[in-house]
Amino acid sequence: MKETQVDVAVIGAGTAGMSAFRAARSACGRAVLIESGEFGTTCARVGCMPSKLLLAAANGLHDATALAPRGIDGTESLRANGARVLDYVRRERDYFIGGILEETDSFPADSVIRGRARFESSAAGRHVLSIDDTRRIEAKSVVIATGAVPTIPDAFKVFGDRLITSDDVFDLKTLPQRAAVFGAGPIALELGQAFARLGVDVFMFGQGGRVASLTDTPVRDALIAALSKEFYFDPDAKVESMSMQDRVPTIRFKALDGRTRTEQFDIVLVATGRAPDLKALDLAKTGIELNEKGVPRFDESSMQCGTSSIFIAGDCDGTRPWLSDAADEGKIAGDNAARFPDVQPVKRKVPFALVFCEPQVAIVGASYDDLDRQMTVTGSASFETQGRSRVMRQNRGVLHVYADARTGKMRGAQACGPAVEHLGHLLAWLLQLDLTVDEALKLPFYHPVVEEGLRTALKDASRKFYEERSETPPALPTAAGC
Repeated sequence: MKETQVDVAVIGAGTAGMSAFRAARSACGRAVLIESGEFGTTCARVGCMPSKLLLAAANGLHDATALAPRGIDGTESLRANGARVLDYVRRERDYFIGGILEETDSFPADSVIRGRARFESSAAGRHVLSIDDTRRIEAKSVVIATGAVPTIPDAFKVFGDRLITSDDVFDLKTLPQRAAVFGAGPIALELGQAFARLGVDVFMFGQGGRVASLTDTPVRDALIAALSKEFYFDPDAKVESMSMQDRVPTIRFKALDGRTRTEQFDIVLVATGRAPDLKALDLAKTGIELNEKGVPRFDESSMQCGTSSIFIAGDCDGTRPWLSDAADEGKIAGDNAARFPDVQPVKRKVPFALVFCEPQVAIVGASYDDLDRQMTVTGSASFETQGRSRVMRQNRGVLHVYADARTGKMRGAQACGPAVEHLGHLLAWLLQLDLTVDEALKLPFYHPVVEEGLRTALKDASRKFYEERSETPPALPTAAGC
C-alpha cells in the first residue's frame, strides 16, 4: 500500500475544498486534494450556474410573452423547445465547468489524489486516511470539504425512474409536460418556476408553510401570493397517497379549496433538502464531537473542530449553504490547518442568502426569529406601487428592514421583490459596516430606481425608532419622485 506524508489533506474538491487547498498549499507547500467524484464543483455542474441558465431562458420567454400590455403584438404564440433549451443549458454549463477543470489540471499531479477517503485513525496530531483501501495519507491536519447531497425520503422512492433530484434535472433530454415538485426551498422555487415559465404544468407541494427560508410572515405571504399566480403552489400540502398507476406517477392530495384531487405527472422532482456528505468518512475514528445529525461541532470563526487539527468547510458543515461562504470557509480552514496549532479566528461576513425566483428573495443579517421583537423596529416598503417596479411590470413583493430600537443599528432584512439580488448586497454592506438607519439614509439614492424602495423602508424604520423614543427625527433631504 502506497503511503504519503503531508502537512494538510483536503477531502473534497468542490468550491470549499479548492479554496482550502489553495490556502494550505500557499502557506505550507505540502498539501493534497482528495476527490472521489467528478471535478467541476456542485455550483458549476448541478447548482448555481445551470439553474440560473435555465431561469434565464424561462424568464426571457415569460417576459416576451407578457409584452402585449405594452402594445407589442405577436409574442403570445412563443413557445419553448424543451430539447433545445436543455441542450443550451448543458453547453453553457460545460463552459463554466471547463474553467474550473483548467484550474484543477494546473495543480501538480502528485498533489491530486483520486479516490474515496476515510479515517483509519486520528491521534496526537497524526491523521491516517485510507484512500479506497489502496493508499494511505498521513496528515498533520485535515480539512473536510465533502459537500452535501440531495435527500430523498423513502416515501418518494415509489416513483422509481420517474423520480429526479436537482442533480438530475440538467440531464433531461426534453421538458416534461407535467411535473410535481416537492419542497419550497430555494432549489424547488427556482427550478419549479423555471419549468412553469417554459410551459410545464407545475404543481408545487411544500411542507409546514416553510417557503424560501423566510421567517417574516408578511414577506413570505407576499412571495406565496406572487408565485401562486404562475403555478399551483401549496406551501403546506396535505398529500394523502403517492403511487404508480400504469407506470405513471399519481398523487392524491387535499387541494387548496378543500377538495380531494388526484393528479398524474411525467416526473416528480424532490427538492426537500440536501444533507452533509459525511457518512463515508468514518468520523467516529477521529474522536471529534459530532452533533445529533452526525456533523462535527466546530467554531465558525476558525472552522476548527473542537481543539483538534481537523477543520471543516462548505456545505458539509450544515450552516451556510452558499458558494460565497463555502469559498470563505475553505480559505479560513486551509489557512488554519496549515498553521496549526497557531489557529487564528476571523470575523465572518454578514449572513446573506438570495433566491433567484421572481419575485427574488433576500435574507440578510440576523434571523428574524432570533430578534427580540420588543427591542426591534421594522421598516416596511411595498413594491406594488413603487415607481421603477411598476415601470418594469414587476411591482410585486415587500421589503422589511430590522433595526435595534435602542441604538438604531441595522440588524437584518427579509424581502421578496424585483432586483432584490442588488438590494440584498446594499443591505449586507450596511450591516457589515455597522451603520444605523439614519446613517444609511444619508447615502445617495437615484431616481427612478428599485433601490428607492430600500430608502422607503429605512425611512419607515427611522420614523418608528423616534416615535418609540418620543423624539423628533433628524431632518433628511427630501427626495423627489415616486
